[in-house]
Amino acid sequence: MTLRGISTLIFLVDDVAAATDWYTELLGVPPVFTRPGRGGRVGYAKFAVGDSGAELAIADRAKAPPGTTSGPGGALVHWRVDDVGATLARLTSMGAREHQPVTPHGPFVTAVVVDPFDNLLGLQGVAAVPHFADDRDCAPATTAT
Repeated sequence: MTLRGISTLIFLVDDVAAATDWYTELLGVPPVFTRPGRGGRVGYAKFAVGDSGAELAIADRAKAPPGTTSGPGGALVHWRVDDVGATLARLTSMGAREHQPVTPHGPFVTAVVVDPFDNLLGLQGVAAVPHFADDRDCAPATTAT
């Protein structure tokens, strides 16, 4: 088995339409795909994020797998950003709550917020980590034999 990268990160929310609007404002682009839900409102939305086109989906919490709890939690994914402090300030101005302040980790920093829909959203600064600055210029990894 080989893990080839993240296919889709799904945030489970109680109000898909509101979360879709919030993430549209944050990302500056609308979802690339939506599916209607209850009452004709958006029931599922998928965004292409960043240079790699990683998928961020917003789905109804009612459709969560059995045993999924409510409140902040689940997977924590750190998104690469140019300026953690500025991004953190923007997110909190949009209603996100700081969960972990800007924290140095050697050559990079991270921070975590809880979005208005109780999902953890991690940030990782890339400026000090050259190999993260622009993955498009990186050659694929190889394994010595």
